[in-house]
Amino acid sequence: MMESISHNKAGAACGTKAPSIADKVRFLSATDAYPHAPASVVVLETHMSYVFLAGDKVYKLKKPVRYPFLDFSTIKARERNCREEVRLNHRLAADVYLGVVSLTHSAPRGLALEGGGEVVDWLVAMRRLPQEAMLDRLIAEDRLTGAHIDALSDTLADFYRRVERSSITAEDYVQRFFREQEKNRDILTRRDFALDHGRTPILLDLLDARVVASRSQLEKRVLQGHVVDGHGDLRPEHICFCDPIAIFDCLEFNAELRQVDPFDELAYLGVECALIGAKILGPQLVDKVAQRLSSEPPRGLVSLYAAWRAMLRARQSVAHLLDDAPREPAKWEPLATRYLNLAQAALAADA
Repeated sequence: MMESISHNKAGAACGTKAPSIADKVRFLSATDAYPHAPASVVVLETHMSYVFLAGDKVYKLKKPVRYPFLDFSTIKARERNCREEVRLNHRLAADVYLGVVSLTHSAPRGLALEGGGEVVDWLVAMRRLPQEAMLDRLIAEDRLTGAHIDALSDTLADFYRRVERSSITAEDYVQRFFREQEKNRDILTRRDFALDHGRTPILLDLLDARVVASRSQLEKRVLQGHVVDGHGDLRPEHICFCDPIAIFDCLEFNAELRQVDPFDELAYLGVECALIGAKILGPQLVDKVAQRLSSEPPRGLVSLYAAWRAMLRARQSVAHLLDDAPREPAKWEPLATRYLNLAQAALAADA
């Protein structure tokens, strides 16, 4: 999902014209752009941002992009998003998010962080977290312990207990599943993708049937107050076992997609952990968080959530190939197939 390049020398100045995104990336890739003078800067590129690992700090610059689900095309929109990202992530990673920093430009000085010129963009500033303490690394290196799982269960249960309840209606909650399934079917059945086109429509039909059969249960989750304004992107690479545990990079750009059943998020995390080899972690977290919340979800609903999340991730994977210049094009179809395997396993769990 990310590409990285190391930098330690300043790029060329962008002159007196308005700086382009390339000018901004070039400037922020240089060590002398930062007041704390890091020894080097590593640049990561995601679908929506450039991330600059500058010593013990991290800076995120939003790309000026527009998609159906977000609009970062103006400076004002990017500032608003940066501030929302900091606000929301303070719920689970208050020690990590340092604030919002302006990127300025003036004729004599050029680009500067929080300089005296015109504001030309905004960045989220963060404390850099230890990679060796990330959940995905612990899984990959077989270092995850029962104590880790208990601590994560405590953190998540406390978050879901105190976080704001969602105002979404039961009808809107259910309709989101049907809308996303329409998108899944549109993308995943395209013949130009190297997927199993005998199996994929069958899985989509099975998932449609499960959503229809589970409609009353889904509605009840809303009516009983279980749906919350959650994290929205709960993946192992967003969980760090520092002190306290930091769960960061929540989905800030679309409030609707954060309106989730906690056990939907846990099923999503379980899918992502299974993808990297920890198949039993998801069910363990569901059990432990349910115990802590004294709220046992219908088991069939948890497997539905897992199948739906896996299908959604399969779609998102191949959708990268619809970009004009997709990054890592060889990656996405095999990854989508792995997600389809997980969707099939989840659908079979309660068959």
